Amino acid sequence: MGGQELYSPNPPPDPSQLSDDILCWKKELDIENVLSSQELLGIQQFRKAADYIAAAMIFLKENTLLDRDITEDDVKLRLLGHWGTCPGLSLVYAHANLLIRKTKQSMLYVVGPGHGAPGILSCLWLENSLATFWPKYTRDRQGLNSLISSFSTPGGFPSHINAQTPGAIHEGGELGYALSVSFGAIMDKPDLVVICVVGDGEAETGPTATAWHGYKYIDPAESGAIIPIVHVNGFKISERTIYGTMDDKEITALFVGYGYQVRFVEVLNNIDQDMAASMNWALDEIHKIQNDARSGNPQVKPRTPKGWGGPKKLHGEFIEGSFRAHQVPLAEAKKDTEERKILQEWLSSYDPHTLFPDGSPNSAVLSIIPDEDVLKLGQKKEAYKSYEALDVPDWKSLSVKAGDQVSCMKIVGELLHEVIKQNPKSFRIFSPDELISNKLDAVLRDSGRNFQWDIASRGKGGRVIEILSEHTCQGMLQGYTLTGRTGLFPSYEAFMGIIHTMMVQYSKFVKMAHETTWRHPCGSLNYLETSTWARQEHNGFSHQNPSFIGAILNLKPQYARVYLPPDANCFLSTMAHCLRAKDYVNLMVGSKQPTPVWLSPEEADKHCIAGASIWKFASTDEGKDPDVVIVGIGVEVTFEVVAAAALLKKLLPALRMRVVNVTDLMILFSEHSHPHALSAAEFEALFTKDKPVHFNYHGYPQELRGLLFGRLNIQGRASIEGYKEEGTTTSALDMMLQNCTSRYDVAQAAVRGAAVGNQDVQVRAHEVISELKHMKQKDTEYIYKNGDDPEDTFDTPNFD
Repeated sequence: MGGQELYSPNPPPDPSQLSDDILCWKKELDIENVLSSQELLGIQQFRKAADYIAAAMIFLKENTLLDRDITEDDVKLRLLGHWGTCPGLSLVYAHANLLIRKTKQSMLYVVGPGHGAPGILSCLWLENSLATFWPKYTRDRQGLNSLISSFSTPGGFPSHINAQTPGAIHEGGELGYALSVSFGAIMDKPDLVVICVVGDGEAETGPTATAWHGYKYIDPAESGAIIPIVHVNGFKISERTIYGTMDDKEITALFVGYGYQVRFVEVLNNIDQDMAASMNWALDEIHKIQNDARSGNPQVKPRTPKGWGGPKKLHGEFIEGSFRAHQVPLAEAKKDTEERKILQEWLSSYDPHTLFPDGSPNSAVLSIIPDEDVLKLGQKKEAYKSYEALDVPDWKSLSVKAGDQVSCMKIVGELLHEVIKQNPKSFRIFSPDELISNKLDAVLRDSGRNFQWDIASRGKGGRVIEILSEHTCQGMLQGYTLTGRTGLFPSYEAFMGIIHTMMVQYSKFVKMAHETTWRHPCGSLNYLETSTWARQEHNGFSHQNPSFIGAILNLKPQYARVYLPPDANCFLSTMAHCLRAKDYVNLMVGSKQPTPVWLSPEEADKHCIAGASIWKFASTDEGKDPDVVIVGIGVEVTFEVVAAAALLKKLLPALRMRVVNVTDLMILFSEHSHPHALSAAEFEALFTKDKPVHFNYHGYPQELRGLLFGRLNIQGRASIEGYKEEGTTTSALDMMLQNCTSRYDVAQAAVRGAAVGNQDVQVRAHEVISELKHMKQKDTEYIYKNGDDPEDTFDTPNFD
């Protein structure tokens, strides 16, 4: 069986076994005469116009206003789009328009069912927001023809909502994040209300299930509010939805438990009065909450047929009110005469010549649209030009003396504490319950957490959102960032991959935003990875995973940045830079354990600007004329490189080595393939033209091989070690030993490389390598006997 067997369209849910008493929690409203006759006509005409345009966008390339019967040549060769959700989206849009017109409320519209782009684009054209940003889509016959004919064709709007869509702050592809994005958008914007439509398919996702708790992190005194609308139209692509099979008692019980007042909109023959009453009630409830009248958060649940208003049946199968309306209900309309006839009847039922008498919307349609452009959902500045640059303090005032050992995270926490003090309304930290563990607790010193359901942190203006859901943190961060503010997402390294695809979706949004002429820059998406695999020896194998680096490397190079600062001063410089940067996805990776401060503040600043440098203090003759180059990329592995250099200075003084540290991973991209990529001459200046090079890398070795692949004359002389999926509950040094990134492994690689061109090294190579292997074995035995590393393992290496 392919699609689900259906015995009726829009099948009702089976009655639940719950008590009828639960229905006392279901919000009942008087829906009679909520709208005047003129308002009702305007709403109905707007919806009909939007639904006509949406349907025509999916099917027509010519004859877009049905000036004659539809022919095969009028129908697009490729039919793309999701019709099923469009009538629901336009229903919400129409009522939001009238509500804004009457109340002047500042609103954004976040759309979970992102493939319902036709339902949103049609509304944007009707309110004349498309023409504001895309001049070819004027609100006349020519502009309408352009919109309909070019949809989902090369050069036209795609089938899903993206950054090209005015008013959008959410990439409409992957499901599950509309709600958390909406919560992020209203933070620190007390006058903003976000209408968030969650489809009943999206409502099945885990991220959405957690995001319902988001209001518990919203202080109504400092932030706006959401009107969440769960559109229950009953079907996914080939099956009924869970929510579509739940009766009112089940849904009411579920969402009252979440803390919401549930309002069903389901009187189909009077849907607009029902919806108007519900939207008015929801906004009134928000104002009560914001005025400290404690009550449940409003939630609106329209129950409408899938593909409402579309074809009823085809070839004996139900269309409207079934999964067959989900995407293109008449998929063979170009070739099949019967389907084309049904298409003609369907589109004609909207009476487009009445809706668009001269190719423009009639006066009734226009009557419900906000008078002021700045209030229109497609022209809200919060969605495209509201960036507030952070006041980032001078990090050098917090710098550490070179030679000390400190936790990078503790020092960075001090910087973030100052950032919070200087930016009390435009900076937030979104963390999955790991701030103290990650030694960033300085950020809690004055500000604290913003958890309104905990009396200890309620109403105190906290800048920290801690919720043990990476998806919710990511969604909130996206909403906060795309509406003009700046945030930070710190996490255990191993679990950042949970939001991999969300991050990719966001980067696609940023890419497309850059390709518009009207979207202004916004802050960067900033990730801070710590509790790295190298120092997760106490938590074990499950906590050892640096794969998020590779996820960033695969992004469009213009927008991707990966930094692995080697010490606290470099980390301060990097964090300050990332918080000021715009439109990037920044990943910073570092250790929370005490590690040496190798560079002074001045040296660290220069090192970070360059992205890499030769560490003369650890090199032979300041790195001149080396036999071999050894490279550290990452805090802990760089320590091992420096330790190897100190060891070789004692064991094999004849070996001439150059020690290089790379803090900006992107400089290793092949020339011209990334904005930070070194030129061929710059690459040779660091890594020589022909000497062996050994890279000790924090991530997976194959990532580095990919970066270096385009570099001429590097493949045959480079060796790479990094994390190779070896680990357990063990000691910190043993993690290095198991993954061949220890000082002994680095030193062996250096001896092998140097022996190629230095005969003094060559004659002693076997002897020294054997000694290094023996030292590695002795340390391994010590660890397994004593359960810890030798006492002086992580003392700062001495080159005297």
